[in-house]
Amino acid sequence: MFLSSCLETGVLVESKSPDKSLKLELHLENNALYYSLYKNNKQIIDKSLLGIKADKFDFSNNINIVDISNHSSNTNWLQVWGEQKVIQNHYNLLSLKLKSKNNNLTMILNFKLFDDGLGFRYEIPKHNDLTQFNILDELTEFNFSEDSKSWWIPAYSYRRYEFLYANTMISEISRDKYSELIEPLSINRIGPESVHTPFTIERDDGITISIHEANLTNYSSMTLKSDGSQNMECDLVPWSDGVKVKLKNEMITPWRTIIVGDSPSELMMSTMILNLNEPNKLESTEWINTGKYIGLWWEMIGTNQSSWSSGPYHGAKTDKVLDYIEFGSKYNFDGLLVEGWNQGWDDNWCCMGEGKSFSFYQPHLEFDNKKVDQIARDLDIKLIGHHETGTQIKNYESQLDKAFEYCQDNNISIVKIGYINDGNQNIKRIDENGNLKLEWHHGQYMVDHFRKVLETAAKYEISLIVHQPIKSTGLRRTFPNMLTSKGAKGQDFNGFMPVDFNNKPNHTTILPFTRLLSGPMDYNPGIFNMKNFRLNRNGSKSFNSNYQIPSTIAKELALYVVIYSPIQMAADIPSNYVDNPAFQFILDVPTDWSESIAINGEIGEYVTLARKDINSEDWYLGSITNKRKRNMIVSFSFLEPNKKYKATIYKDPQNGGWLNDPENFVIETSVVDYTTLYKMNIAPGGGQAIKFVPIK
Repeated sequence: MFLSSCLETGVLVESKSPDKSLKLELHLENNALYYSLYKNNKQIIDKSLLGIKADKFDFSNNINIVDISNHSSNTNWLQVWGEQKVIQNHYNLLSLKLKSKNNNLTMILNFKLFDDGLGFRYEIPKHNDLTQFNILDELTEFNFSEDSKSWWIPAYSYRRYEFLYANTMISEISRDKYSELIEPLSINRIGPESVHTPFTIERDDGITISIHEANLTNYSSMTLKSDGSQNMECDLVPWSDGVKVKLKNEMITPWRTIIVGDSPSELMMSTMILNLNEPNKLESTEWINTGKYIGLWWEMIGTNQSSWSSGPYHGAKTDKVLDYIEFGSKYNFDGLLVEGWNQGWDDNWCCMGEGKSFSFYQPHLEFDNKKVDQIARDLDIKLIGHHETGTQIKNYESQLDKAFEYCQDNNISIVKIGYINDGNQNIKRIDENGNLKLEWHHGQYMVDHFRKVLETAAKYEISLIVHQPIKSTGLRRTFPNMLTSKGAKGQDFNGFMPVDFNNKPNHTTILPFTRLLSGPMDYNPGIFNMKNFRLNRNGSKSFNSNYQIPSTIAKELALYVVIYSPIQMAADIPSNYVDNPAFQFILDVPTDWSESIAINGEIGEYVTLARKDINSEDWYLGSITNKRKRNMIVSFSFLEPNKKYKATIYKDPQNGGWLNDPENFVIETSVVDYTTLYKMNIAPGGGQAIKFVPIK
């Protein structure tokens, strides 16, 4: 770190990561502050503006540097659950104190350089003259040094984060380009040309970069605005009145994060998002459990055998739920998700936020909660609650305490929450004057709502699975009852969307380098019936041939390793598992790991990960490909030296694949060790899953 010698070159100050592979430079030009970033002495972020504008201050220019300080830290902390037990938190901190020439306010800019990236945020301490203020704009730029391949989903669009990823050059990002490549975006085109984060690029030299944010608290979500060049700009999702963020007394923004790796596979090992969040705030965590669950869900959203609403095909009837409980108990599942158990599904709740009468503590008349609760306790399996809000936020918040009290009384320690609403700016809010306002799903209003739900759940010792969430930003470290969320297209889209509109075989080979960089995902793997699974309608005896899962059974098994979640679902209906030997892998695979290793990967092509069980010496490996057949050599060097392992391998048959024979598979066993170089052959759209058990 140095100052004076840099001033002649226009650099105010610089800082480096602990391993010196990343270098940050700050520049003060025309009283405005800029940053640039280097990886292995290659500039990867060109000079990019920093700054905040509000109705009561302006830190975009006319600023003075009051003080510059630096600090280093290297500590370890333990996860309650996760991809690995021990997290190293090693960084160099550069802190700038700024004053605006327009007033007497002080702003602090903190930059943390880790070996895997850079995080920075803006802070204004509590000030007597700043009791209430509005952020009008955040000027943060991300000006990439070259126009690179990028993977992105559109912001300000009707389906939140639930889109397939487009792969274009940065300069090609637009809704018109997305409409050309993926699907039409013709509904209410409001808002700027922006993309959601994590936003990932790969340079020509292989250096891979992902932009996101950490610790999104009391603020608006950040999207990235495109201008047709290789430059991106922070765009905060606004309130209905155009204000970006409404604050009182102080300002602490989320961390703006730039994860950097020499290759795509390095990104998957980053822990920076977690390290930029606050430590666990819960007094005890013994009540937080990881595990696997089944669900009365796929027969509604996938096979079309049942419905959520009342009638002859209502799924959540007591006897059917008891059948699921018996199956789950027999195979030692930890939980059973029951959807359609409560009152409100018969109203016009879907999918524009119009319904009003969901109850979250009054069971459906055909669901005997007392009987179900008692038998579940007797058979040692817990129910997973379900709160579909339909984005009726006022209705849900008015019932939060009673809803979670109901869970406590009925042996429910995990709740799945949904916020289905296919409008754009369509979250209904009543303001202080009684007027209806329409908010964005990703704005500060919903960010604050999600935090209220999360903290209330923790008060009642309830963990959460959230669908249609606010994007993950590492809050699971602070509130480890935030188990997992969706936040991308999951298995459900393979169930209710025909093959022309489902997820495609490459979707799961993109997620580890994009969505999964933000945190665990409730993808819902484990479908075994790939074709002829969806009835034409409730009660039909014929199947709709337009539906097919873009996967194979071997790939579905591999997803339990590739897509991390501390609570994993065996998503298919129970009858498709009985007497199927592939089911054994689902029963065996853990959901809490002591160590994880990214073995290889190319975005949208293939990915291989290995993970070690936290409760044994067993290892598991998952490898998946896109629609292309894949032949590669995989080293088992992650295994403990001088120890033999029995490898049980679940793989596609030689002529298999997602289009050809997706439900067939081969199980092989072999003795291996850490020197083994394994020849892995994966069928188109397929995968491999391997369990390694030490030989004693």
